[in-house]
Parts: sequence; C-alpha cells; structure tokens
Amino acid sequence: MAGPKKPPGIKRVRDLVDGVLLLDKPVGWSSNDALIKAKRVLNAKKAGHTGTLDPFATGLLPLCFGEATKFSQDLLEADKTYETLVHLGQTTDTGDTEGEVLETRDVNVTEEQIEAVLAQFRGPILQTPPMYSALKRDGKPLYEYARAGITLEREARPVTIHKLEFLGYDAPFLKLSVMCSKGTYIRVLGEDIGHALGCGGHLNALRRTQVGSLTLDGVVTLDELTAHAAPLSLLAPVDALLSSFPAVQLTEELAKRFLHGQRIALGKEDVAVPSEPGRVRVYHDSKLLGTGQLQEYSILAPERLIATAHQ
Repeated sequence: MAGPKKPPGIKRVRDLVDGVLLLDKPVGWSSNDALIKAKRVLNAKKAGHTGTLDPFATGLLPLCFGEATKFSQDLLEADKTYETLVHLGQTTDTGDTEGEVLETRDVNVTEEQIEAVLAQFRGPILQTPPMYSALKRDGKPLYEYARAGITLEREARPVTIHKLEFLGYDAPFLKLSVMCSKGTYIRVLGEDIGHALGCGGHLNALRRTQVGSLTLDGVVTLDELTAHAAPLSLLAPVDALLSSFPAVQLTEELAKRFLHGQRIALGKEDVAVPSEPGRVRVYHDSKLLGTGQLQEYSILAPERLIATAHQ
C-alpha cells in the first residue's frame, strides 16, 4: 500500500532582473552552462546569451537579462573579434584542441609565406560549416551526425573577414587576430589557413575580445560574480547593447505616445533628430523607452519597447 504523498516542493521565485552581464567565459564551460550559472546567482527570471562560444574558448559572452533579451538579436547579427592560436601541422576531427588528432605533418613555413596566405582570406570568402557544429539537418544538430561517424554534404556559405592580423609565429603556433561577420567559424578559418600552408592545422586556443561595440572592458568572471556581495551591481544597463545607435530624447507627452505604439512626426516637435534615417534608441528623462526606426520626413516609428518604461 502506497504511503501518503509528499507535499510538492516550493518553487523558487525568480526576480525581474534587467541588464547585461559582460561575462568572461572560462575554458571548459558551454555558453549555456555559463548562462544557467549566472542566472542562478542573480536569481533572474528571464535570461539569454548573444551567440555561443565553444567550450574550449574563452572571452566575451554578453548575457542578457529581462528586458535586455529583446535586443539580444542585435548582437547575434554583430561583427565579432577574436584572438586565436593555430597549431600548424596537426589536424583534428573537430578542428580544435578538444578533438582527436587525425594527421601530423612537418611544418616548414616562413612568416612571408604566412602573410601571403593570410591575404587570401581577407574580405568576402566562402566557408563550409564544420560537422562539429550546432547547425541542424532534419531537426538534428550536425555534431550528432559527426559523433555517429556520419559526414553530410554542407553548402559553403558567404562570410566576411573584415580584419585578419598576424600577431606572431612561434612554430608550430601561429597567433592571429580576426574580426569577422556573423556565422564565421574561426575553427574552419584556422583549418583552411593550415591547409593553404600545406601542413594543416587546428585551433589550440580562442578568445573573443569584442562583440559589436562591446569589449572586454568591464568583464566579470563567474568566480567574481559568485563571490560578489551585490552581484546585481555588476550588470550594465540595457542600453549597453544599443550604444552604436543615435539617441532621441522625447518630451513626456511624446514619450506616452511612443509607448502606446504611435508613430510621431518629430519634424513638427521641438526634438533634436539625427541627420540620417535608421534605427535609434529612444529616451525620456534619461530613461530608455526602447528602439524605433527614424523614417523619411523625421517620422519616428516604435520598434521594440521597454515594458517597465510604462511604470
């Protein structure tokens, strides 16, 4: 005979936390595990990250909480900058240091040869996504096929390498700085550079130093976050994600109309307007209301609104 049922556990009440944490992701952590840890420390109700870093990689992982999650897509689309160490002469099945070594070859390259090869990869290029990636085929990520020993055809995709700088060469390790468009796989870039040099290669280390306009300035480690007496004070404001867009300051009456989703003809109002149309961040009394699109004839159309701005 079954005993009495245990009372259900008390569900943890999460807080409404708004802001951005510039996390310095440690090696060995997945981006999602780092997000879960930070969310738990901050007791936040809603959170999301802005594009994954591989577990072996470190560096800038902006985490968005609450209202900031509405603007995380902008960072997914943003250019990113990395410093990486390519281990020449050795290829692995994952393209990084976590994989099994497939082949080892002698490395006999000069800095002049390296510079000549790097020139081939600057600007618009085509890149074939790796099998060890989260891209999905028939609802299943490619890395699951790869782990099962299955290799699928992948179509090369256009990406842009805005900057590719030679930082040093201490054989067999080649240090590079890369600024690239969204969707670029630095692992594949390292492999392709090694292939072009005739010796192969894989990524030994990878550190992200910039996402859009966000840099490593002010980053926080998970250890620092956990040990801090007031971890919420480590959050940057929501508009840290929007600093690249011009600001528009509205009067109280215009702010009410904006928050009700109304288009506003700013040309008829006593409001300073950016000279070019495009996306803007909108404020009243230094408080972020959201983003809007500044259209022809200085028409401001609301885009994404901050829910707490009504308060």
